[in-house]
Amino acid sequence: MVRATLKSLLARKVRLLLSGLAVVLGVMFVSGAFVLTDTLGRSFDAVFADGFSDVDVNVAGKPKVALSEAEGEQVATPVPAAVLEQVKTVPGVAEAKGVVNADGARLIGSNGKVVASFGPPQLGENWLGESDLVTLREGREPRADGEIVVNAALAKAAKVKVGDRVGVLTLAPKQEFTLVGVFGYSGGRDSIGGVNEVAFTTPVAQRLMLGEPDVFTSITAQATDGTSPESLRDAVAGALGGQYEVKTGEQVAADASASLKEGLSFINKVLLGFAAVALLVGTFLILNTFSIIVAQRTRELALLRAIGASGRQVIGSVVLEAVAVGLIASVLGLGAGIGVGALLAYLFGKLAGGLAVAGLGVPAAAVIGAFSVGLVITVVAALLPALRASRIPPIAAMQDVANPDRPLTRVTVGGAVVTAIGAGLLFLGLGGHAGDNTLATILGGVLFAFIGVALLTPLISRPVVSLLGAIFAWSVPGKLGRLNSGRNPRRTAITAAALMVGIALVTGVTVILDSAKSSISSLATDTIKADLVIAGAQSGPRPPSFDPAVLDKAATLPGVQLVDGEYGDMAVVNGTRTWVAASSNVAALERIFGTKATAGDISRLAPDQLLLSSDTASARNLSVGSTVTVQLSRGDARTYTVSGIYESSQLTNPMVLPPQAVRDFAMPQPIQGFVQLAPGTRVEDVQPQVERLLADSPEVTVVDLGSFVKQQTSQLDTPLRMIQILLALAIAIAVLGIVNTLALSVLERTRELGLLRAIGLRRAQTMRMITVEAVVISLFGALLGVVVGSGLGAAVVRALKDEGITKLVLPWSQMGTFLILATIVGVVAAVLPAVRAARINVLGAIAHD
Repeated sequence: MVRATLKSLLARKVRLLLSGLAVVLGVMFVSGAFVLTDTLGRSFDAVFADGFSDVDVNVAGKPKVALSEAEGEQVATPVPAAVLEQVKTVPGVAEAKGVVNADGARLIGSNGKVVASFGPPQLGENWLGESDLVTLREGREPRADGEIVVNAALAKAAKVKVGDRVGVLTLAPKQEFTLVGVFGYSGGRDSIGGVNEVAFTTPVAQRLMLGEPDVFTSITAQATDGTSPESLRDAVAGALGGQYEVKTGEQVAADASASLKEGLSFINKVLLGFAAVALLVGTFLILNTFSIIVAQRTRELALLRAIGASGRQVIGSVVLEAVAVGLIASVLGLGAGIGVGALLAYLFGKLAGGLAVAGLGVPAAAVIGAFSVGLVITVVAALLPALRASRIPPIAAMQDVANPDRPLTRVTVGGAVVTAIGAGLLFLGLGGHAGDNTLATILGGVLFAFIGVALLTPLISRPVVSLLGAIFAWSVPGKLGRLNSGRNPRRTAITAAALMVGIALVTGVTVILDSAKSSISSLATDTIKADLVIAGAQSGPRPPSFDPAVLDKAATLPGVQLVDGEYGDMAVVNGTRTWVAASSNVAALERIFGTKATAGDISRLAPDQLLLSSDTASARNLSVGSTVTVQLSRGDARTYTVSGIYESSQLTNPMVLPPQAVRDFAMPQPIQGFVQLAPGTRVEDVQPQVERLLADSPEVTVVDLGSFVKQQTSQLDTPLRMIQILLALAIAIAVLGIVNTLALSVLERTRELGLLRAIGLRRAQTMRMITVEAVVISLFGALLGVVVGSGLGAAVVRALKDEGITKLVLPWSQMGTFLILATIVGVVAAVLPAVRAARINVLGAIAHD
């Protein structure tokens, strides 16, 4: 049986490998995800090990508000200069330095624009001199308050050179400095990890980056000969008490690397998600391929049964073929995944500003995941055809046709049950009834919904395919293609279901994001009563900001009725992390944002008062007169009294603090500004004047309300494009399924094609017949995908109604595009099978058994 199986496998190697290509792509995503995260993880380990290579012990303040890597750079509590002197006196300390190192120093390049960072921080620091790690390449160190040095990576990105006057944005508005030097790192590196660095004199760094004099971000110490970093750490910690975090350099490097690796887990999950989609589509393809092959081998398998092969041996034969396909696909997928992972790591390094990527490595998880997934998917997909093969009776060896269509009752009932399970899981997940398992419940619901629809598809395939085929039934080849596409509902359904998955996901995501964009646009346009908005596009961990003096100057412009600046920060409120806001003009809550008071007075705020949204007040059981303790990123905790409660909406913040509180925000500058004009004043007259006021705030621009709303909603286009690109691979796998199905179908119908050619069907007509068949199947799959995707998207939009997504938008133009693309896909998929059918030798085909 093994020899017979291997010969059968070699006889059909091209078709089986074609179906295995779907598994190759899925395995590629799985192994590529593990290779990428392993490579980047080792790269970050090397970066931070380098950065703290000359540090034995590090002393830092505990952050007042802890932030995750995804939420941005957290603000460390400054360490007083007196602590530096205390550390110097600890036995075993050879040298101690006070370090200023904080995110938020943005250099303005020679083109007048801020040098953007897409991920790595933009550090402002004090110059500590040259070392084995850091050396000046050009110029000298900063000696005066008006001088700076920058790393070589930033100098190249900004296109500035020694001697230039450059602007720098920090906690303070734009200030001009003279660039007196450019530094680099050992090994000829322009930066460490793509970080942009601006180094000031120590007093200037303290004032601009920490907001107060005589403090440091951290203190670093080097141990004397014979003193280990661990023993020095314990000695310093004992001298300082528990007020500060005292760690070895290795510990700090490991903690910093672990924080970034936590962010990488998101990328890993995204890639594994797309791997799951590719493998789901591949399962349909493999199931179809093995089903067709088993049907074609009916007489062969019946003969094996007739000469003594048991049903178990027949199952083993089919499963062995699946294992062989899975092994080959796993090896190829692993190789492709290693290449893709390395390429993505290289691109990530370039995007991150020159991150030195570690050498290529293949973690055990990549190998185990590749072979586990590859083998499991192929074997599971082949089990049903294998069971069907084991039930072939020996008498079938003497029959020409042994595979009549089976009733669809059982598969239809099964499909209805699975679909109902999927609908139930979606109801639980989208309705908020799944607790901490919401995401897993929703994903399970989507999976069951896809499988259920696939099982129900044979029931509707014949009438729908017949209807779609009527479009092409104006000629004999068209009529034949229409009939062929509907002659085997199960086969057509599985082939179409593979295409359905990719298109359904793209359609569903598009429905959700387009509905969100429309809802946000409608809400903002109807609610915000501002004519001009000052804002910028965020590209790094911190939002763009501007000089608060712009607000006061804009308020004095002719035709300006009201100006408001909005600030934001993460805070700890009564022990719970909460996003808080502050407004330069509290009256704007009512006059610009249309916010309505539900209790108290929301038109003014004393320095010790705050306002709450009604949802926040209800959730925290607070009312007017309640006291609240707020700890911001800087300064000490303060107690505020609730003076007013306003009606919650999608545009209101949970909590509004008085403008005096912004000095303790992580970014004590406004991140958005709103300008309301007097009746009769034209936007075109005021906008240029506000633009001139923003000359020293190049991170932001002033636009009218419509442009601002469009700018904000356009941010949803990027994730949509990424999803569409990655899901295009799932659609490509479905195309392979159509090619494979048609190729096997042509082989199965060799005698039939020979007879058609013998009675006058020309080669061109034969090719058109196969093409019509492919186009009809593609259109059927695309139509299924559009309908299922729209349904899933609409369900999600309905569930998010309370979150502000109130408008359902169906992307009719894109759905029409999908159907057009499905037609093209069908034509492309039909090329090779159609050519093969046209080249059939008529006499040989008629004699074919």
